[in-house]
Amino acid sequence: MLYIVPTPVGNMGDMTPRAVEVLRNCETIYAEDTRTSSVLMKRFDILTPLKSFHKFNEHNALTEVTDRLKGGADIALISDAGTPGISDPGFLLSRECRRCGIDVVTLPGATAFVPALVSSGLPCERFVFQGFLPVKKGRATRMAEIASSEMTSIVYESPLRLARTLAQLAEVCGADREASVSREISKLHEDTMRGTLGELTEYYSQNNPRGEIVIIIGPKPQESRAMSHRNKYRFNSDEVEEE
Repeated sequence: MLYIVPTPVGNMGDMTPRAVEVLRNCETIYAEDTRTSSVLMKRFDILTPLKSFHKFNEHNALTEVTDRLKGGADIALISDAGTPGISDPGFLLSRECRRCGIDVVTLPGATAFVPALVSSGLPCERFVFQGFLPVKKGRATRMAEIASSEMTSIVYESPLRLARTLAQLAEVCGADREASVSREISKLHEDTMRGTLGELTEYYSQNNPRGEIVIIIGPKPQESRAMSHRNKYRFNSDEVEEE
């Protein structure tokens, strides 16, 4: 059995008893960074051996892990923080297990974007998780998708690029688009700033943030949607008349 185990994104109190039990009882824990994970292991008295599984070796490690699973081993996968597979290694292994008919159990647990989304005050019944935007190729396309989306969009960003990303989003989505910026989720200095993209751009251009960042961008305003619908209907009507 492969167990995908979330770990705290900040507050160690978010580690669940079930996660601790699974990590103690499996044969091996594959971790994104064994040095980071060793701190967690020590905190919860978990003595299970750690092995590396990160974005630079996951392709080569797939066969090793799946062969051990086929042989009857119970193995856990963790990332540095949050749920593996969500902007962290995990998808490729989960997909390979599916192909090989190996059972995968993912434990519920910590992830940064859910509390950021709910705290934003923006619609959360339908949303698109964008993760980290491309730095260069494909960046404009992804931003255009966010600008036209009728659902709330979620973006991860580093503090060094936050002001630049907000400015670009304000340009393509409009400076008056509602948004929020959450940082240091579950940690001592956790905070969420709410406002428009224009306001948030101005604030973070003057205030350098620290920590992990989650940007929530509200859906395309109703007025813009209605205008797009009318234009589409008018265009289609003209086509019918010409035919």
